[in-house]
Amino acid sequence: MTLEARPDVTTRDGSGAVGTVEAPRRGRWIDVWDPEDATFWAEKGRAVARRNLWPSIFAEFLGFSVWQLWSIVVVSMPKAGFTYSTNQLFWLVALPSLVGATLRLPYTFAVPRFGGRNWTIVSALLLLIPTIGLSYFITQPDTPFVLMALVAATAGVGGGNFASSMTNISFFYPEKEKGFALGINAAGGNLGVAVVQLVVPVVIVLGAGLSLNRAGLLWIPLILLAAFLAWKVMANLSVASSSFRTSIAAAKRPHTWIISFLYIGTFGSFIGFGAAFPLLIKTSFPEITVSHVAFLGALVGSVARPFGGKLSDKLGGAWVTVCAFVVMGVGILSAIVSLNAGSFTAFLLSFLVLFVASGAGNGSTYRMIPAVFRLTTLDDPGRAKREAAACIGIASAIGAYGGFLVPRGFAMSTSNFGSLIPALYVFCGFYVVCLAVTYFCYLRKGGPLSRERV
Repeated sequence: MTLEARPDVTTRDGSGAVGTVEAPRRGRWIDVWDPEDATFWAEKGRAVARRNLWPSIFAEFLGFSVWQLWSIVVVSMPKAGFTYSTNQLFWLVALPSLVGATLRLPYTFAVPRFGGRNWTIVSALLLLIPTIGLSYFITQPDTPFVLMALVAATAGVGGGNFASSMTNISFFYPEKEKGFALGINAAGGNLGVAVVQLVVPVVIVLGAGLSLNRAGLLWIPLILLAAFLAWKVMANLSVASSSFRTSIAAAKRPHTWIISFLYIGTFGSFIGFGAAFPLLIKTSFPEITVSHVAFLGALVGSVARPFGGKLSDKLGGAWVTVCAFVVMGVGILSAIVSLNAGSFTAFLLSFLVLFVASGAGNGSTYRMIPAVFRLTTLDDPGRAKREAAACIGIASAIGAYGGFLVPRGFAMSTSNFGSLIPALYVFCGFYVVCLAVTYFCYLRKGGPLSRERV
């Protein structure tokens, strides 16, 4: 498919027509694409980009939902006859995040290799593996823990969807609209955490008895719908490319690892606390009905993400990130006080503050990346954009490991000290370190980037 025959259009390095291939591939491929051309964008580009955005959001939403499915399922497993320990239940929560974080880098490279439309279809259909596996094994209370852990780990394929979806959509939009499009795309995916924690508890208790297998069966028709929409509506871009050499160059830059570290503190906290929150409530306040409140954390965190990015456009991402870590630290300390006082209301409010701050911090940390690379690569704007895009892929993968570290931190704290409080103190100390790193690298007087709005 060629939107427009335009041999006069050249790439930024003068190498020829934008996205043109000598031998067009079979299937729904767009061979010419230049969203930075205002006329092209207004006449055809915007409509095509939007047509690809919404199916991508839906597929990513389902990816996040499946990724975090075990966060709410484990709460009901003891009632269903499973005799796993609290430590083992935290493992079931943590393993999907570990696998999902590991898959994010290869998923990033899958879009240029196979095409955004094609990979959206494949990545959506891969979600059938964890949902069908859960639907069967959750009805077998005598399943060995190791086997159940393997089934839970397959849910990690949903975590990889974020990286491929963000990579694909980034190629469709011009720089001036890319931030909003990616923000909407990310927020739509993040909402999957809240929805799964809201909907699954309702579905599994419909009718008589407890039917945990519905937690998996619920998503199968939606997954098939997502794959169908991607096949019917979306397109591949020949212009989409991702150089492994560029990723290596970005990996050699200290700022890539600094920002990845900060993203563990923001996104890692969001996804980690989102995964652990239902089980935290169940173990600390067993009298509370988890399904009534657990979804609120992920919901407010998801809504806060685009606002964090928008606020960063005005104040600078580094300042918003610093403020986010301050508020996260306050939220953690308040949660500790609430646990000592035995107040669930105060505990819930403390964590909601923590979720809002981490969600805003997700947006502000992402906002820092293009600014940092633009200011540190003044001699080559094109190189700055390419390496910034590679940094986003690396940071999204590294940050997602927080989804594994946070639940395991709570498990170790509970096993060794019989309380969540030691883990909370560790997390608070980590936020202090993140705050100090952000200030020292990007805000301190006399620093190389202190005069710029990073």
